[in-house]
Amino acid sequence: MKVLSEIRLRSRYIFGPILGASLFFYFFYHAIQGDRGIIAFWQLTKQLAQAEYVLKRVSDDEISVQHRVRLLNPNTLNRDMLDERARLMLGYSRPGEVIIFKQ
Repeated sequence: MKVLSEIRLRSRYIFGPILGASLFFYFFYHAIQGDRGIIAFWQLTKQLAQAEYVLKRVSDDEISVQHRVRLLNPNTLNRDMLDERARLMLGYSRPGEVIIFKQ
């Protein structure tokens, strides 16, 4: 009987620190590994940087295409651009020309 009462007495002093340490490690673990933890933040930051890079590339492509369309506008027709597009679409070339296709 004396052993049981001794265990109960000591468990009162041990239970609080064990509970506190367990709660601390629980919140610490989820602050690192959780859905909104540090690792998830790093991954989202990396995805954001990649998305910004893609946006920049697409924006540059859009500006280039808009410029080419502006050159083919009937009001301000660029003869070189018209010649280039006609040759590409119809497959014509002059004798002695070397054609290089970019993709």
